[in-house]
Amino acid sequence: MKPSFLKLLSGRSCGRSFVLIVAGLIGCTLGLSPHGLTDSRSTFPGRRVGGGTRGECTARILAHLVPANSVFGLSSAGDIAMVHGPTANPVSLTISLKPEAGGDGFSRSLPAAPAGITLIRVKPIRVPMVWESGFDCSSGSDAAADPLSFVTTAAPPAVSLLLPNQEPADVDVQQALQALRQSCGSTVPTAATLSGFGLADLVTSQWPSQLPVRCPS
Repeated sequence: MKPSFLKLLSGRSCGRSFVLIVAGLIGCTLGLSPHGLTDSRSTFPGRRVGGGTRGECTARILAHLVPANSVFGLSSAGDIAMVHGPTANPVSLTISLKPEAGGDGFSRSLPAAPAGITLIRVKPIRVPMVWESGFDCSSGSDAAADPLSFVTTAAPPAVSLLLPNQEPADVDVQQALQALRQSCGSTVPTAATLSGFGLADLVTSQWPSQLPVRCPS
């Protein structure tokens, strides 16, 4: 006896359901969104803390104040911030923003400064942007004084991804940045502030108890 039309339809529906389930599992494994696009929040290989290598300059801490996964959805204000660790010989630093998918971006140089927090405001973005920040170690006295400085003349940069859309995970950081904006030109307690961003382990006895908040933009 030939299978009825209903049985054939049922079999095809089950087959399609099975394919959809398998596709969904593969998508989850590969970090794909339902639309087939890579989920940057789970796959971006960021590093919100830079520095930490040999040499006074390249060992200096520079950290982006973003969530622990180094991915941050910008608020409408467009504030981003970074913390500079202590050093006896501060040098300038360069920040850059480039589209994650490739293309032209822009960079900006900030003057040498001691330990503190720098808060800047960026223009609204429409696509995910890779944010890199690093000290210009080749321009400082550290390079001249260290006979092995030719091995590395740039501190490992802090690398984060900025997104044009926000998620609940971004709210705490956005609120903390709003509070820092209110402290421009003054100081904030080091340990409590960095703890709020999950960076309490960076603080050592060399850090000052208070950090100035600089807001060049």
